[in-house]
Amino acid sequence: MVLTILEAAFNSPYFPSSHVRHLVLGFAGVLAIRAFSQGRTTGRDRDLHARVILMTGAFSPLGLTTMQSLAQRGAHIIALTDGDVESPESEATILVDLLRSTTSNQEIYAEHCDLKSPSAIQEFCTKFMSGDNSRIDALLLMHEYKHIGPFSFLSTNNVDLELERQTNSLSTFHLITTLLPGLLLAPVERDIRIINVVNRFYAAAATTRLSVSFSSFSSDNSASPSASSIFLSEGTRSLKTTILTRHIQRVLDALPAAQIPKTENTSTSIPVASSNAQKSNIVAVTVSPGISRVDTIAPLLNADWTSSYGWSWLGVLIYIFAQPLLRLFIKTPASAMQTVLHALFLPTPFKVISKEKPPPGEGETGSLIDKSVLGMPEEVLKPGALYAECAVVKLSVPPVSLPPRDDKGKGKEEEETLELVDDGELGGEATGRAVWEAYEAAVKVWQEREPKKPKNGNKKTEGSSGVSAVPS
Repeated sequence: MVLTILEAAFNSPYFPSSHVRHLVLGFAGVLAIRAFSQGRTTGRDRDLHARVILMTGAFSPLGLTTMQSLAQRGAHIIALTDGDVESPESEATILVDLLRSTTSNQEIYAEHCDLKSPSAIQEFCTKFMSGDNSRIDALLLMHEYKHIGPFSFLSTNNVDLELERQTNSLSTFHLITTLLPGLLLAPVERDIRIINVVNRFYAAAATTRLSVSFSSFSSDNSASPSASSIFLSEGTRSLKTTILTRHIQRVLDALPAAQIPKTENTSTSIPVASSNAQKSNIVAVTVSPGISRVDTIAPLLNADWTSSYGWSWLGVLIYIFAQPLLRLFIKTPASAMQTVLHALFLPTPFKVISKEKPPPGEGETGSLIDKSVLGMPEEVLKPGALYAECAVVKLSVPPVSLPPRDDKGKGKEEEETLELVDDGELGGEATGRAVWEAYEAAVKVWQEREPKKPKNGNKKTEGSSGVSAVPS
C-alpha cells in the first residue's frame, strides 16, 4: 500500500521530478546539520550494577533522561528533590515508579532534601553518611544546569534571579564539602566521582575579570553587583563552579597519600607511589552538556509554564513557532546527556593503574598514576577537567589576585594548611583558592540568615530509600 502511494505520487504531474536531486541533497543537508548540532555521542559504556549514584536535579528534563539511561545499566540511584516523596500521588513518586517499571530496575529512590536550605542539606548528609547504606560511587550534581532568567523584554516578574543563581551554587559547595569526609573514609580501591553539570555560557565570563564574591550573601557592602548581561551572569555562575571543581581536585590530590589498589588478584602486596605524588581515588570533574531546548531555550524565552516564577505568552508563542529551527539546531536531552555519560563511563587513572608498571629502576622518580596516564593507550578521565562534547576543554581564565590575609589568631591553623600545587589551570591555584574562600564566606552568611525552624520533637519521615529526614 505504501509503495503504491509513493509510486502514484512520484508519477503525479505535480511532483517536481526534475528537482529530485536538489530535494535529496537538501534533505541530506538538513540531516547533516541536525547530526552536527546534536554533538558527539560517547563511545563508552559501563556496567553500573551495585554502583550508587546520588543525583540532584534528577527530575529536570536532562536529569530524567540521564536517570533513565543510568537505571537501564543497573545503577542504584538516589534522586534528591525538594518535593514530596511520601505521597503516592506526588510527582517524584510517580516518576520513580514509572522508571522502575520501564527499566526493570527497582533500585531507584527519591529522597527529600531542600537544596535552598543549608540546614536541610546538613541534616540529609549527616543522616545519610551515618546510616547503614552510606556508599556513594558518584555524586552527580545537575541542579545548576538549568538556565535561570529570561531576556529582559520577556520578563514577567521582579524575582531576584541572582539570589537564585547564587543559592544553587552555594548548595553545590555545601553538599560536596559535607559529604566529603564520608567519601574520604571509603575504601581506597573504590572509584568515586564528583561530577558538576554546568551551562555552556562559561565562555562569556572567561574573557572578563572574574568576580568571585557572592553579592547576595555578603556580610558587608564590598561584594560586586550582579552582571547586567544574562549570559554573563549565567557564565559567571558556571565558571565559578568549574574553578571550584578544579580546586577540589587539587585539595584531594594534596591530602595524605592513599594506597593504590592491588595490581593482581593473586598479589599480596600493594604498590605504593611517592607520598608527594600520589593522586586521590576521588575524581572531580565539570561537565557542560551544551544548550538544550527545554532546560536552556525555554527558560531563556520565559516559555516554561511549569516555572514557579511565571511565564510569558509572547515567550511561549516564540518558542512554539521556533520549534522547527530549535529541533534542527538545538540539542535534545538525550543528546545533551552524552558528555555526562562520558564522564561516568571513562576509566579513571586510579583504576587503570594496574595496567601499567613502572620501568625497572624508576619506581622512585614519579607517580605510578602519572606514568600510567603517559603510557595509557586509551582515553582516561582527567581529574579536575572541564568536559564538553565528550572532550576536555582547555579554558584560559585570567588569574585572580588574593587579598592580604589577616594573620591574627591563626597560629597552628597556618601550619596545617595544605600545600597545593599551582598547575596553572583555570586561573591557577590562587584563583581556585579565592573562589573556594568566597564560597566558604558566603555559606556562613547563608547559614546565619536561614530562619530557625521550630523543633518538632523526634518526629521523622523516611524517603523511599530509607534515609530518615525531618519534615520541613
